[in-house]
Amino acid sequence: MELYLIRHGQTVWNVEGRLQGAIDTELNENGREKARELGEKLKDIDFDVIFSSPLSRAYNTAVLVRGEKNTEIIKDDRLREISFGVADGSEYKSWTANGSPYNAFFVDPAHYVPPEGGETFLEVCARTREFVVEKIEPLYQSCKRVMIVAHGALNSGLSCYLEGRGVEKYWGKGLQKNCAAIIYSFDGEKWEKVSDNDAIGDASDYMSDKANGSCSKG
Repeated sequence: MELYLIRHGQTVWNVEGRLQGAIDTELNENGREKARELGEKLKDIDFDVIFSSPLSRAYNTAVLVRGEKNTEIIKDDRLREISFGVADGSEYKSWTANGSPYNAFFVDPAHYVPPEGGETFLEVCARTREFVVEKIEPLYQSCKRVMIVAHGALNSGLSCYLEGRGVEKYWGKGLQKNCAAIIYSFDGEKWEKVSDNDAIGDASDYMSDKANGSCSKG
């Protein structure tokens, strides 16, 4: 069974430079266009089912990638982006300023302490692992290809389980770019990464806008 792990397109808040985390925000036109382009690239590939974060930016990306096909899209709250708690909606510059207590988010994830009401990486890893074990792996006998559309930090949590990484290596090779697909295969017992091609960027893709729309805060 193949699993396509996709990150949502660019949003209005990306352009405004705000942390969106678990807050619901909409795709902008660039985000919608990139999702349509990905859908065009995948139009000849059939998916048995699509799972999506319930947040609009991910769900609408899933709809646009699906295109005219009738593949079912199932929302699951465990695919919601990491919560930044009281920092949701704030300017991301505060996270990169000298002396910020949140710099560990990228450089030392094992010691990241979230703002009040926010989630730890361990909490995200726990719910993403539960989702894969309960919803994805049981599909091995009945499905050939599955898609998940979610978020930057959330997808890294999924990858931690799929690749057997600990929280200290939460970001793996880097942050997944918007509307990019990482492909895994499952043989009924273990997961293997098949391809990420140009799907991986770095922390700057999360914390600063790029002309090609590859950045996102969540």
